[in-house]
Amino acid sequence: MSPKREQGSPTEPGVVTKTRPQTRPKLQRPRLYRVLLHNDDYTPMEFVVLVLRDVFHKSESDAMSIMLHAHTRGYAVAGVYSFEIAETKVAETMALAEKAQFPLLCSLEPEGGPGEGPGGGPDSGGGPDSGGPDESGE
Repeated sequence: MSPKREQGSPTEPGVVTKTRPQTRPKLQRPRLYRVLLHNDDYTPMEFVVLVLRDVFHKSESDAMSIMLHAHTRGYAVAGVYSFEIAETKVAETMALAEKAQFPLLCSLEPEGGPGEGPGGGPDSGGGPDSGGPDESGE
């Protein structure tokens, strides 16, 4: 075939072809959700560390740090994921806790939700800057 021609070509009179601009729709990043582990008085610390290692694939030291953050502040961010992955992590955690007969509570909330502060990015592991509440009440 011949290349596209503007305004009626000698071989095809009256045919007008126009090229469409190559525009791609802007894609937005998926909304992220924080998976939270809540402290309780009955679930052993060792079990929480086990869950963090097995379900969230944290190192021993990261798991210990996140567990201690939950223990001292009431909850900790175990990880930040897209909705489907966060939902799966919560379900896996709750299933393990139920199987072990512990009342461990795991929930998810949109990133930027209540208590969101500086440092609440995807790699925040529930440390002091993970966006959780602090003693000053800020």
